[in-house]
Amino acid sequence: MPENSVPENNPASAGEEIRVGVYTCHCGGNISHVVQCEQVAKLLGKLPDVVVTRTDPSFCSDTGQAIIEQDIKELGINRVVIGACAPSLHEQTFRGAVTRAGLNPYLYQHVGIREQDSWVHSSDHEGATEKAVRLMAAGVAKARLLTPLAPIRLSAEKQALVIGGGVAGLRSALDIARQGIRVTLVEKSPFLGGRMGQLESVFPLDEDPRQLLHDLIQELAAHPGITVLTQAEVTAVFGYVGNFNVQVTQHARGINDDIAEALMAACTQETTDEFNYGLTRRKVIYRPYPGCYPATPAVDWEHYNGEPIHVNGESIVLKDELQTYELTAGAVVLATGFNPYEPHQGEYGYSEIPQVITLPQLIRHLALLKDGDELTWNSSPVRDIALIHCVGSRELDGVHEPQADGQVNNYCSRVCCTASLHMAVELRQRFPKLNLYELYQDIRTYGRGHEEIYRHAQSSMVRFLRYHGDERPEVIAAPDGDTHPVLVRVKDYLTYGEEMEVPVDLVALAVGMMPRQVDDLVNMFKVARGADRFLLEAHPKLRPVEMAVRGIVLAGTAQGPMNLQESLSAASAAAAKVAALLGQGWVELPPFVAHVNLTKCNGAGACVKACREDGAITLQTFIEDGHEVQRAVVTPANCTGCGACVGACPNRAIDVQAWTLAQYEAMVDAIAMEYPAFVEIYR
Repeated sequence: MPENSVPENNPASAGEEIRVGVYTCHCGGNISHVVQCEQVAKLLGKLPDVVVTRTDPSFCSDTGQAIIEQDIKELGINRVVIGACAPSLHEQTFRGAVTRAGLNPYLYQHVGIREQDSWVHSSDHEGATEKAVRLMAAGVAKARLLTPLAPIRLSAEKQALVIGGGVAGLRSALDIARQGIRVTLVEKSPFLGGRMGQLESVFPLDEDPRQLLHDLIQELAAHPGITVLTQAEVTAVFGYVGNFNVQVTQHARGINDDIAEALMAACTQETTDEFNYGLTRRKVIYRPYPGCYPATPAVDWEHYNGEPIHVNGESIVLKDELQTYELTAGAVVLATGFNPYEPHQGEYGYSEIPQVITLPQLIRHLALLKDGDELTWNSSPVRDIALIHCVGSRELDGVHEPQADGQVNNYCSRVCCTASLHMAVELRQRFPKLNLYELYQDIRTYGRGHEEIYRHAQSSMVRFLRYHGDERPEVIAAPDGDTHPVLVRVKDYLTYGEEMEVPVDLVALAVGMMPRQVDDLVNMFKVARGADRFLLEAHPKLRPVEMAVRGIVLAGTAQGPMNLQESLSAASAAAAKVAALLGQGWVELPPFVAHVNLTKCNGAGACVKACREDGAITLQTFIEDGHEVQRAVVTPANCTGCGACVGACPNRAIDVQAWTLAQYEAMVDAIAMEYPAFVEIYR
C-alpha cells in the first residue's frame, strides 16, 4: 500500500473477528444519578459484535482500569468503548490501560456521556438514559471500523529558540540548556533583562532586582550551550515541531569596545530615555544602567540621525549593517513580555496635569533622587500623594474608553495592588512626613507574603479610600492659589458613599499590564491570542504553558499578567516542556491527520485550496503506467486534522485517521436507529 494511502475502513474485510467491550462509568454518581447505567449496559449487550458490557463506579480508577485490561486479555476484546466524563480528562488514561493489555491504543473509543448527557438532562432521567444508549451505540458503530494506528514520529532538533530576553526568557533559556539542549535566545532590544532592570526593589523581600538579574545573566552568559543575539528579531519561520526553520535578522551594535567610551562621550545627539519612562533624556549611544549586559554600549538606530561623531580628530559615521542567521529549532519559547498601560490623554488628568504620573515613573523618579534629597516634583515639594489603583485594568464596557482595537482591559493585572502598597511603604520609610492615600476598588494582595505589605501599609498610617468601578475618582487641577496643585474627588464606600475631596501634590497611577504588540510573531507561528489579547495557552489547567501549535510554549507575561515569582515559575515550566519534548531527539504526534487514498485521488487540487495549514497537503507528481499524474500528498507534521480537505475532495479520496467518513456515517445511522428492546421498555 502506498505510504500516504488509507487502509480499508472495515477490519472485518481482512478476516478479523470484531469483539467489542462496552464500559459505562457511574463517574462517582455524576452519571449514574441521572442515567440508568445498568439498563444502558443491558441494552448495549444486544448489539452485534458486543462481547461484554459492564458498569463500575469509576473506570478511571486503578480497579476500573484493571477490569478493562482483564477483559482484553481473557475475553479477546479487540475494540473498547467507554462511556464516561469528557475525553479531555481521561482519554489518555484509558489509552494507557488498553496499551498495557496489549491492544493498540487507537482501538478504543471514548463517549462523553457526562457532559453531553447527564449534566445537561439532570431532570429527565428517562430521556437521559435513552440518549446514553444512542451515544454509546454510536461509539460501538464507530469502534467496529477502527483500525490500528501508530503515533507520528518525527526527528527533533535538540535546539530551542527563546524569543525574549526578559527574566522569563533568561530563566527558560538557562533551564533548557541545563538539560543538554542548545538554546538560541533572541532579544529585540540591545540589552538583556527587560522590565526587571527598571525596578529598584522586588517584593515581598525587598531584594535588589538588578543583582538578581545580574546573577541570572552571568549564569546564562557562562553556559556554553546558549547563544545570545541582541538587537535581533525573528523575520521568517517555516516547518513544524521538531524542525522549525527560523530566520533571524540582527542589527549591528554600531561600535566596538575599543572606542565605545570615547564615542559615548563625544556623542551629542539625544532622545527620550525610555528606561526612565520619559523623565530624562539619553544619548543615542547608550547603556540603560550601570552593569547592564552586554556591557558594550549600543546605537539607537531608530533615533540616530546619521551625522558624523568627531573623536580624536576623526569623523565617524555609524552604520547599521544587518546580519541574517538561519537556524533550526525543535521547539520555540515565546517570552515576549508586557508593556505598562499608557493612560489616555486626560485619563485621571494624565498628560494634562503635570502632577499626574504613572507608578513606573514614580519608581524611576525615586531612583534618580540622591540619598538625603527631599521629595519634589517639578521643583516643588511633595507633601501629599494619592496612588490610584486599577488604571488600565478591570475596565467596564460602556463606561471606560476602549483601547485602539475597541476592547477594554476587563482583566485584573494582578501585581498593581501589591506594587502600589509596596510603594506606599517605601515612601513612608524614606519620607516619614508624607501624607499617603490609596484609592482602590479591591485590595488583591494574593501572593505569599504580599498580605504583610498591605498590613504594613495600614499600620504605617496610609489612608485608604474605596471606590466602585463605575464611579472612579476624578482628578482635576486645583484653582489658582490653592494649597495643593491637584484635587482628587472620590465617593468613598468605606464611609458609606461619602463624597471626598483630597488635595495632593502628586498623583501616581498604578497602571496595569498590556500585551506586547507581537502581531508579526502571531502570524508567523500561527498562534492565538485570548480575549485579553495576551497569547493563549492550549488549556489553562491541562496544558497551561503550551500553545495549540505543537512545539510552541509560553513563558512569563507573554501569557498574561504575572508577578516576578509567577513569571519565573512559568518560565521553568516552559523549559520542562521543551526538555520533555526534545530530550529524546524525536517527538511523537497523535495520528489524527489526513490521509489520501491514492487510488481514488485524481489530482484535482481542491484539497490544497481548502487547506488552512501551510505545507500540510500538496500536489506531487507520480508515474503511473508510464504517465505523469498528480496526486495529493499529506505532510503529517503540518496537518492539524481539521478535515477541511475531506469536505473539499469530490472523490472521497481523503479521510482523517480515526475520524473517517465511513465511521461518521456509521455513528449517524446508530444514533437514528430504532432499538426494539429500548422501545419496549420505555414506550
